[in-house]
Amino acid sequence: MQIIYRAGWLFALLITPLSGALAAEPPTPVTGQAIATFAGGCFWCMEPPFDKLDGVISTTSGYTGGDKENPTYKQVSRGGTGHTEAVQIVYDPNKVSYSKLLDTFWHNIDPTMANGQFCDWGDQYRSEIFYHDASQQQQALASKQALDELKPFKEPVVTRITPATTFFPAEEYHQDYYQKNPLRYKYYRYGCGRDKRLKELWGPNE
Repeated sequence: MQIIYRAGWLFALLITPLSGALAAEPPTPVTGQAIATFAGGCFWCMEPPFDKLDGVISTTSGYTGGDKENPTYKQVSRGGTGHTEAVQIVYDPNKVSYSKLLDTFWHNIDPTMANGQFCDWGDQYRSEIFYHDASQQQQALASKQALDELKPFKEPVVTRITPATTFFPAEEYHQDYYQKNPLRYKYYRYGCGRDKRLKELWGPNE
């Protein structure tokens, strides 16, 4: 039994042991495909909304934004590496726009939390947009400005927008966790209050 601590919550989750776990393969886009990278707290919870979009080819959970080479879940989750949990998305821009990905990102995070997301506290759970080119940077900045002007909540938007750095895929057992362990995933998501907070921020349809 693997015990995971997240922001004071004790979750007993039957998952592959952390020690000796192999990292997943990095995403490999082909000609005509593009990459987007977003951090929105627990990466288990950020894969499902993007997987639902037509034009998204793959989502990969991993770590980025820090300096440590080949970090492990144990290292990142305890903090101090500079990395945050993130998802890297391979998509077909002819089927789904980066603007649509941004809209999906915003509506699945709490952009008012500066140092964590929902029940997960610490810089390793911060929200952040990692842009891969000038177009993504411009669209990300514009979307943040528009959100700050039109948002349905009073608090300021504190999500960071920074250049993409090396993305390290997480251990294989983290990939598609919501599909591999649906009951444990639902328990974690409910216990973290994620959906309740999203409804408070964005309305009952979220």
